[in-house]
Amino acid sequence: MYPYPYPYYAYPPMRDCYNIPDYQSMSNASGYTNYFWPYPNTQGYIGAILKDHGKDPFVVNINQAAKQNNTFRTAIWTGNHLQVTLMSINVGEAIGLELHPDVDQFLRIEEGQGLVQMGKSKDSLNFVRHVCDDSAIMVPAGTWHNVTNIGNTPLKLYSIYAPPEHPFGTVHKTKADAIAAEENESG
Repeated sequence: MYPYPYPYYAYPPMRDCYNIPDYQSMSNASGYTNYFWPYPNTQGYIGAILKDHGKDPFVVNINQAAKQNNTFRTAIWTGNHLQVTLMSINVGEAIGLELHPDVDQFLRIEEGQGLVQMGKSKDSLNFVRHVCDDSAIMVPAGTWHNVTNIGNTPLKLYSIYAPPEHPFGTVHKTKADAIAAEENESG
C-alpha cells in the first residue's frame, strides 16, 4: 500500500554533515569556519574550538571537541541564558561536590566511566548511578551533586548550564585552578 513500512515516516538517505565539501571547506559570509573540514586535526582545530565563542552563532562537533579537551574546564560558548563547557576529569578525581541554587545543569559523558551522586543535602547523596559513554545527567537547580572518574582513562564530558554558571572565557587547566578561581569569585 505504502512505499514505506510506516505511512508517516520518510526514509531519506542519511549524509554525514561534516563531509559535504561544497560548504565545509570555506567560511561563510560572517567569517565563521567549519573546523572539521577535511579532518578534525587540521586548520588549528584545538586552538580554534577551545575558546569561548559566546553570543556569536557557533556550531561544533561536541563529541570530538569533548574528547580532545584536556583541561579540567573550558567554556566554549557563553550566552545570556546558557553556557557550554568541556571537562576532562583525571583518573580517580571528581568534579567536586557542588550545588547551583538557581542553575539547572546537563552533563553528557563522551568517553570514560564515572559515578554520579546527587541528593537534597551534601550529607545525603542517595541518588547514585554509574555512567559511561553517551550517558546524560540532568541536575535540577538546588541539588547537591558530584561526578567521579572511576575508570582508567580521563573522563571526557561536556556540561550545559542554564543560566551560565562561570564567567565568559573561563579556562581552568586543572581542578586546583578551578578551586582557586571559585575562592577568588566568592571572596
